[in-house]
Amino acid sequence: MKQLLELSQKEKKLVVGLMSGTSVDGIDAELVEIQGNGINTKIHQVDFVTVPFPPHFKEFVLRNSQVGTSDVADITRLNFLIAQLYTDAVKELCKHAGVELSQIDLIGSHGQTIHHLPENIEMFGKKVSATLQIGDPSVLAKLTEVITIGDFRVGDVALGGQGAPLVPYFDYLLFRSDKVSRALLNIGGIANITYLPKGCKEGDVLAFDTGPGNMLVDQLMKLLYNKDYDEDGETAFSGTVREDLMDYLMEDGFVKSVPPKSTGRERYGKPYIADILEKFRKYDKEDIIATVSEFTAKSVYDNYNRFLFTGSRLSEPAASGGHNGGLDELFVSGGGAHNRYMLTSLQRYFAPAKVGIAESLGISSDAKEAICFAVLANETVSGNSANIPRVTGAQRPTILGKICLP
Repeated sequence: MKQLLELSQKEKKLVVGLMSGTSVDGIDAELVEIQGNGINTKIHQVDFVTVPFPPHFKEFVLRNSQVGTSDVADITRLNFLIAQLYTDAVKELCKHAGVELSQIDLIGSHGQTIHHLPENIEMFGKKVSATLQIGDPSVLAKLTEVITIGDFRVGDVALGGQGAPLVPYFDYLLFRSDKVSRALLNIGGIANITYLPKGCKEGDVLAFDTGPGNMLVDQLMKLLYNKDYDEDGETAFSGTVREDLMDYLMEDGFVKSVPPKSTGRERYGKPYIADILEKFRKYDKEDIIATVSEFTAKSVYDNYNRFLFTGSRLSEPAASGGHNGGLDELFVSGGGAHNRYMLTSLQRYFAPAKVGIAESLGISSDAKEAICFAVLANETVSGNSANIPRVTGAQRPTILGKICLP
């Protein structure tokens, strides 16, 4: 406890942020120097590595994320195995950065999402919502001998929130502006957007998952081309958007649902893909990739129009004037930032607002979420609430995460 108290009082900290998302592509590990906390937070990106998972690991995790194919023994072992793989990633990052592991003050670990069930159901007389991220932070703390914060989503869900998205608090701390209205879009497996109106306060922030990001395209590329993803959007560029398939996709209930909202592989996994292929097998495979890629961009814009651009109760800050409901800039991060097709589509939908990648803000597109969880860990040890109830739907602000001692 003495170590934790001393850490909370340090003005500068070396913090590792760890993230492996719904795409299960590998472990993003970022070393960040963080000064201060809350709205006084300043960061310096020291180094970043992506450590691939072992061969066939992705398939093993995805099998154990699905109802009907998961096994409780496998999940139990994965909980420890992923923590071991995260430990290796921390050590590789330190080696790459030329920093001793003993110099690291803190680790913030998102963990690997296995299942996300934020909607309440009745069980044994109680209403229950839940989320499960594995890669136990206590194991990581013991193996690295570094204080580790993990399970960030659980506290918000316990208070009736979606447990997601959590990035908006980070976006607010670092990217709010008194001069422009700005949106931050992360396209990982799932796409989520944060809207920061000009001069916004924390209570003005709006954010939610908009629908699939790369998840549908990646699954279809694997099935149709035996490739992990559509590199640079080249396959999508070679195809034609099919309007009847697009109309079908745009009827998706989640895209139309009112925030707060979050989603995952539970909705956009194998059954969803099988349905697309069954109904639209008459089309060339490049046309399917083009249409599903366009769906990612169009569903983002549709959500923007429904809940940010309009004058609905959710979007009062966005109705303050200026073009596109006050939106001046949109910055993209995650794997989708490397997909030229998606970026081109977003530029077309959001014109005349500026659409660029996160590097324009001085932060890595690939490392942004890992940096986020380093910052959230710093907020936890500083005693600061880091959820935004307007975003997640939680009953109140709360300190996030579990503090695990070495």
